[in-house]
Amino acid sequence: MSLPLRRLIPVVLLAAAWPALAAGSDVIGENLLWLAIIILSARFFAPLAQRIGFPAVLGELLLGVALGNLGLFGIEYFDSIARDPIIMFMAELGVIILLLQIGLETRLGDLVSVGVRASAVGTVGIIVPFALGAFVVGPLLLPGKDFNAYLFLGATLSATSVGITGRVFRDLGRLKMPEAQIVLGAAVIDDVLGLVILAVVSSLVQAGSVSFGQVGMIIGEAVLFLGGSIALGRAIAPHLLRRVSRLDDSHSMLFSMVLAVGLLMAWLAHAVGLAPIIGAFAAGLLFEPVFLKEFETPKMVQEIEPLLGPELPAGRLAEIRAVLTRHTHHQHEHLIEPIGFFFVPVFFVLTGMQVDLATLGDPQTVVVALGVTAAAVVGKLLAGFAAGKGQNPWVVGWGMVPRGEVGLIFAMVGKSLGVMSETMFSVIVIMVILTTLLTPPVLTVLLRRKG
Repeated sequence: MSLPLRRLIPVVLLAAAWPALAAGSDVIGENLLWLAIIILSARFFAPLAQRIGFPAVLGELLLGVALGNLGLFGIEYFDSIARDPIIMFMAELGVIILLLQIGLETRLGDLVSVGVRASAVGTVGIIVPFALGAFVVGPLLLPGKDFNAYLFLGATLSATSVGITGRVFRDLGRLKMPEAQIVLGAAVIDDVLGLVILAVVSSLVQAGSVSFGQVGMIIGEAVLFLGGSIALGRAIAPHLLRRVSRLDDSHSMLFSMVLAVGLLMAWLAHAVGLAPIIGAFAAGLLFEPVFLKEFETPKMVQEIEPLLGPELPAGRLAEIRAVLTRHTHHQHEHLIEPIGFFFVPVFFVLTGMQVDLATLGDPQTVVVALGVTAAAVVGKLLAGFAAGKGQNPWVVGWGMVPRGEVGLIFAMVGKSLGVMSETMFSVIVIMVILTTLLTPPVLTVLLRRKG
């Protein structure tokens, strides 16, 4: 069978199954079908993006944009996916798993070593975009709006979606580089400060004033959660894992512990008003390889070690042992990875589906949106220069650029409070589209130039 015909087989099978969709159109049946389409399509789109030199996440985002806008061509079957609560939960679980994975691959010592720089980047990355949105581009490009609307525009520009940037760094194997650590640390600070700004602006709209006590409580809860969970968790983790391993040192127990702690920390973060992804990232930092020595080594290591005899050259023996040690130290990451293969694409496809290309139909709205997008990019690029000497400011700055789902959440809050018009909301949606879709290819080019 020729290659073109083989490529048509999945399409033919899907077309043959289409008459059965009506029979399986109940909630469970449709969700199963939607998940199958999302996961399979994501796996086809990801290699296409990689073949032209971009990370898989861009393919997944573009797939979401395509599926979410088929209604423009009269195909409305997929319109309800983006609003389905089950799919939305699985997407949220996907980004939680992604940040847990990133946390597992990050060493706390690396984050601490860039703590001052990350704090500077995160602070500048909040203040400058907020000021540009609320006091410059808002009044200039959208004159005549209520000042509260400009405040919400500034709050939206201050947001950062670490999931998209983190995925790019991870896809390219660059999570260990200092710039990546600075971006991850700054994103945590962005989340805390962004939460404060959102709470303050919302209170100003609703009550006309805001309490300093309320602001202090939000900051205190965030700092207490982040600092307390990491400090207490790392003090408890070695003893807890040692006791658990005595009960059961299998891979399934290690997998269950890592996943359960990740979900628990995500819930705790949500309970104190932080984004769940921050809790998942903090959970990943608790599992240093040294804490896992009591658990069973990977099956591959168990099978290969007995074959390492003295007849092997010393250099080759050392290389093989280094590989086995690396697999042993990273086995918890490898155990979680298949869960990421399932859930993470759902998040990025659903993020792409939030993009409404119909908003591009009004030329005046597009022009305003381009100006707002320029301010959004400039604000974060300036933050990159706060990383200091020795770091690539463009990598750090572009790492902070994507607004993704975080920007949409901020905009939705403003819309629900009645301070954001449809025009302003459309402008923000276009800004979110552009910053989300531009970052992966630009960041990829910058990272490859850096070598």
